[in-house]
Amino acid sequence: MEKLIEDIYRSQSRRVLATLIRLLGDFDRAEEALHDAFAAAARAWPRDGVPGNPFSWLVSTGRHKAIDHIRRRSRFDASLKDIEDSLYGEADATEIGDMELIGDDMLRLIFTCCHPAIPSDAQMAMALREVCGLTTEEIAHAFLVPAPTVAQRIVRAKSKIRSDRIPYEVPDLDELPQRLDRVLHVIYLVFNEGYSASWGTEVVRADLTTEAIRLARLVVDLLPHPDVEGLLALMLLQDSRGLARRAEDRSLILLAEQDRSTWDRRKIEEGLDLLRRAMEPGEVGLYTVQAAIAAEHVKAATPEATDWPRIAAYYDLLITAQPSPIVELNRAVAIAMSEGPQRGLEIIDGILASGKLGTYHLAHAARADFLRQLGRPAEAITAYERALSLCQQGPELAFLRKRISELAAAPEGQ
Repeated sequence: MEKLIEDIYRSQSRRVLATLIRLLGDFDRAEEALHDAFAAAARAWPRDGVPGNPFSWLVSTGRHKAIDHIRRRSRFDASLKDIEDSLYGEADATEIGDMELIGDDMLRLIFTCCHPAIPSDAQMAMALREVCGLTTEEIAHAFLVPAPTVAQRIVRAKSKIRSDRIPYEVPDLDELPQRLDRVLHVIYLVFNEGYSASWGTEVVRADLTTEAIRLARLVVDLLPHPDVEGLLALMLLQDSRGLARRAEDRSLILLAEQDRSTWDRRKIEEGLDLLRRAMEPGEVGLYTVQAAIAAEHVKAATPEATDWPRIAAYYDLLITAQPSPIVELNRAVAIAMSEGPQRGLEIIDGILASGKLGTYHLAHAARADFLRQLGRPAEAITAYERALSLCQQGPELAFLRKRISELAAAPEGQ
């Protein structure tokens, strides 16, 4: 039962939270209610059994726990009386059970986190905390900034929402275009966290990838736009390879070693169709270029058939449009695949020498792999160990340890 509750928390907690925010009108109050609801589930479900609709049970329980807390506090603080009264009503079951409302709650949450009154860095931190459920330490690792900085950003964002009375809603159609970029970026971050989890024991978090794709479909319905279609294409093409990225023992399988017959052809076909539509206007966005890169991978029948020079050219476009050390790293890998590991090593050494990505484990892992291919095992082991010290993701840690063991066990000169 404990494992089942953990699974439900993993797959449903963020949607429960989003609905509780709508019902309670406050982020902190909703987070407290969420934890109270799961604590109640841990006590009640082993005794009474799992309810037929765990989501509704958790939302209803959390809401009533919040009302009870406010009722007790209102005895000493008259200012809470109006809040207490506003949370009562006969529409409780209707509100909780309305699937249209529930379906939009995550989108409401993202649009609220991305309100233009909130600073952009706080928007991203807030969204990863509330939508993905990441801790401040995990968000700090993703953004390569100190954890206290992330915590301060989230506190300021919540304070801004409260003080400015920012509405918990999807904005009107005329406001959507100016909010679109931030919302798409949050959905992209949610997907990335699911596709390549930054922590934990899973290679892929299907709950997050599925939710990101669902949210992108909602945005396409709200505002058909090439950038949205490009993002949805990118996520579908990437997600088509999700099952092939992990072995039965949950270990990581690299792209070149994946069984391509297990890739989801339906997602690939839909993704390629969306990509064609997104490219029709002629001026393509960043997500569309990334989708074009993903398309090159899924169109290749074998690893050797991959058009790496074209992929490197797409990365050149990305760097021109939006310079980023992560894009530079990915470009280095693409160039190494077409021109050899020595060229890739030179580029990565330049990135690290500039002070960028020094704490990013994948940069050191890529460098280690180039050194391994060049027959420099001692240097490769040192680079792998550096990557190992920075990594927080279980399957990747196991993969890095395996690489180190293989190099250490290899006869000298090999």
